Amino acid sequence: MNTTGETSLSPAQLDQLSINTIRFLSIDAVQKANSGHPGLPLGAAPMAYVLWTRFLQHNPTNPHWFNRDRFVLSAGHGSMLLYSLLYLTGYDLPLDQIKQFRQWGSVTPGHPERGLTPGVETTTGPLGQGFGNGVGMAIAEAYLAARYNRPGFDVMHHFTYGLVSDGDLMEGVASESASLAGHLKLGKLIYLYDDNRITLAASTQLTFTEDRAQRFAAYGWHTQSIEDGNDVEAIDRAIRAAQQETDRPSLILVRMHIGYGSPHKQDTFAAHGSPLGEEEVNLTKQNLGWPVEPPFLVPDAVEQHCRQVVHRGQLAEAEWNEKFSAYEQQYPEQARDLRLLIAGELPPGWDANIPQLPADAKGLATRVASGTIMETISRTVPGLIGGSADLNPSTYTELHDAGSFENSTRAVGDLQGSAVGGWSYAGRNLQFGVREHAMGAILNGLATHGGTTPFGATFLTFSDYMRPPIRLAALMGIQVVYIFTHDSLALGEDGPTHQSVEQVASLRAIPQLMVIRPGDANETAVLGGWQSKRGTGRWP
Repeated sequence: MNTTGETSLSPAQLDQLSINTIRFLSIDAVQKANSGHPGLPLGAAPMAYVLWTRFLQHNPTNPHWFNRDRFVLSAGHGSMLLYSLLYLTGYDLPLDQIKQFRQWGSVTPGHPERGLTPGVETTTGPLGQGFGNGVGMAIAEAYLAARYNRPGFDVMHHFTYGLVSDGDLMEGVASESASLAGHLKLGKLIYLYDDNRITLAASTQLTFTEDRAQRFAAYGWHTQSIEDGNDVEAIDRAIRAAQQETDRPSLILVRMHIGYGSPHKQDTFAAHGSPLGEEEVNLTKQNLGWPVEPPFLVPDAVEQHCRQVVHRGQLAEAEWNEKFSAYEQQYPEQARDLRLLIAGELPPGWDANIPQLPADAKGLATRVASGTIMETISRTVPGLIGGSADLNPSTYTELHDAGSFENSTRAVGDLQGSAVGGWSYAGRNLQFGVREHAMGAILNGLATHGGTTPFGATFLTFSDYMRPPIRLAALMGIQVVYIFTHDSLALGEDGPTHQSVEQVASLRAIPQLMVIRPGDANETAVLGGWQSKRGTGRWP
């Protein structure tokens, strides 16, 4: 195949040339680093290419444009796939950084890190976490759209996409998150599943043989299967069908081949987590009609083609800005509030009514005081949204009169402790169910999306169930508020399973996580307001 761009290429040839450019940028970088995961980029390049160049609404010159589509690489070990896409579509990620993949001081680390690489939405790597993050992002979009959109003014309207792997779907946090997403009918959530049936150590035949399509259909998801993962037009049709499915999240099962094109390592676990080796890299290039030299080749035709995304993204953002200006003229109050949320700023006087609580000889329970403070803050801070792992009556975290976030078409009965403000996507009480791990990952997605200040509550001892996303939130430096009640040996009658002896020390061991243990009701009031004002969960 011609790789110079000097002759005219058909659309199909240009697609294939672009896909192979993604593949070989990725494996050249892995080989140069002598570490990394070449298998996923080789296999998943076609579906990622179709999504990023035909569907993803984004502006590479402004990665923070608020109404962009979100993309989560939940299979974070395949980071070179994402870096190749970012480079080719015009983000501020020079080719020199691709060549420094996994090296100290580069912005192309082994797993994607939010805040380091332009265009990376969330830190992924621990499998399943990105899956839950995407659910949180879709909730954030649905909440902001329900609260602020008006007829003729869909100022919040975007999709959340993700690329998930066998390993992601094996993790319990993905199961918890998928169950809740299906229940909530998050129709703007679309995941591409790299169904390559190989993990780091073996074939999935050893451990993972359920029918994944039926499993997700049972969760309430719309599912499609593509048997040939190299069929770009089939992938195109499937994504279009998923976009039209407004009442269910979508999982597109794409049958891929890990290490595609490698003569000796395709469809084997040897392609998962180790470089192919120089000889196998050369054989793979020859097998797919790619020049062996030079490495890191980007044909002119591919660069020109992929960089068209920049113009389309700038145009889309300009159109959105124009729409928002018109929206601001007709709905100035809503526009003002939304601008504050987008900027992560608090409205003037938000803390004016935080009460001074009376002294109490018995000592007012800090969880009761916390509930009072949250109620007060929620009346002036519309971005405050969250809930508990089915423990609202015990943690006092229900925001009364704020409604519950729920698909309004679902028939629901009366729930103990439920908000009285009705059921819709504009509700601010999230009903997580008994899903602490998913709650943590979803809160991270809400925070990374922006426009919300998410909180989650459970008993302190069950912080162990959500420790992985807490650690990731601290690594990213995002603002997530955790409310842990029922502290220590005071839970005498519940026995040692509920007596949180070591949890505070464990949480304090997490770098950049701020742990505050108020001693009375007024400390709770002061610290609750201070934490909201700070706007971050990190130490200075």
